[in-house]
Amino acid sequence: MPKTASLRPDLPRLAEPMESLGGLLRDWLPRQRWFAGKDRPVTELGLLSMTELFPGCLHLLVHAGHAGHTGVPSPGGSFPAGDCYQLLLGVREQPSPRLGRALIGRVQDGSLAGLTVYDALHDPRSAQLLLDRLRQPGTAGPLRFDCDPDQRVPAGLVPRLLDAEQSNSSLVYGDEYILKVFRRIQPGVNPDLEVPGALARQGCHRVPAPVAWFQTRHPFKATLGVLQPYLRDASDGWTLGLNALAAGDDFTVQARALGAATAEVHLALASAFPVGGPGENGQTAAAMTERLDAAAHCVPALKPFVPGLRTAFAALTSCDPGPPAQRIHGDLHLGQVLRAGREWFVIDFEGEPSRPLSERRSAHSPVRDIAGMLRSFDYAARQRRPWRPEWARRCREAYCAGYAARAGWDPRTKHGLLRAYETDRAVYEVLYEARHRPDWLPVPMAAIERLAVRGD
Repeated sequence: MPKTASLRPDLPRLAEPMESLGGLLRDWLPRQRWFAGKDRPVTELGLLSMTELFPGCLHLLVHAGHAGHTGVPSPGGSFPAGDCYQLLLGVREQPSPRLGRALIGRVQDGSLAGLTVYDALHDPRSAQLLLDRLRQPGTAGPLRFDCDPDQRVPAGLVPRLLDAEQSNSSLVYGDEYILKVFRRIQPGVNPDLEVPGALARQGCHRVPAPVAWFQTRHPFKATLGVLQPYLRDASDGWTLGLNALAAGDDFTVQARALGAATAEVHLALASAFPVGGPGENGQTAAAMTERLDAAAHCVPALKPFVPGLRTAFAALTSCDPGPPAQRIHGDLHLGQVLRAGREWFVIDFEGEPSRPLSERRSAHSPVRDIAGMLRSFDYAARQRRPWRPEWARRCREAYCAGYAARAGWDPRTKHGLLRAYETDRAVYEVLYEARHRPDWLPVPMAAIERLAVRGD
């Protein structure tokens, strides 16, 4: 086993660790898939906390300052733009050729000079030791590790890091459990811990319940990671949908069952998180319009469609208000649902990581989730040429019918509300694709043209 560097004797002397790591991290961070500030140069890096989890592994919370923002927290503990990142850094005296893309670099200056630094989540030894910490409740500096006392996680589970990393990093242990390590950290309880726990207490089996988790108390209270059961024989809805398209198969039976499962989760959420009063469509319309204007400023291709899209949002003030606002998933699409056997499961309740945590934990219309799934059917139908609009239309109809049968109200009767939320979702998709996957930009732009010109 490659020799690791035990840093415990040096920790008191690491008063300025950015002296050692700043240059490497300033180059490495923007290249990570989960780094949110790709369109803004990193002007400064500030260390918020550092803990040695075990010899050769440092846990860091780092604030990435951008032009116009400082790295100094407000008195309330919040940070400008929310650009605080969780890093688990392995440190070795001798680099290993197996580090590959996990390698961050060799430190040239400061207290860590001469040591090789890498992303420890790629290291099986570090991943196993992290699971051991989760199995044993306790603290390490400002970090606290907790677990469900009724759930026993066995030792020795072999870890593997999932390649399909998005806004976070996920480790699977022995095909028994999955640990989501949050990368961009905001103060407060993460919904991916809060919501599945609450739904489990409601008896909702559609969402895997948390088994263990870890949090920090400094420089603010925040959730850092959640361990849940791993549905080893499950397939995600996106893969199932694409397979059906490739085979020329109908997907309406699965879509209808998915609609019913979504309604079941919404009903459980409404019970677990009671909210008084209906949503406020005027405020919602204003927020949607503001997001549209900001997106059009960043993506010039949107500008010709802005007047037509604004009509969708303006109609919110006079259309049927729809169902009461409640806690929702917040980022629902085919990639956030799993099918195991004949059952659908819903995962990843974190919401859209780019939005403030307070917004993701607040009440919204359930139509927002429905619109996200309807847009996902459209995305799937555009993955192969020729595009299959009828496939998407049938899936949309079946999904809404399944939802209506379980929820007691039909999303298709809320035309103005559904159009506004679909438009808002498509605007989000345009901004996302322009920043991360420019080749995919034509997919949401086709929806933008339809929603702006035809209004359906």
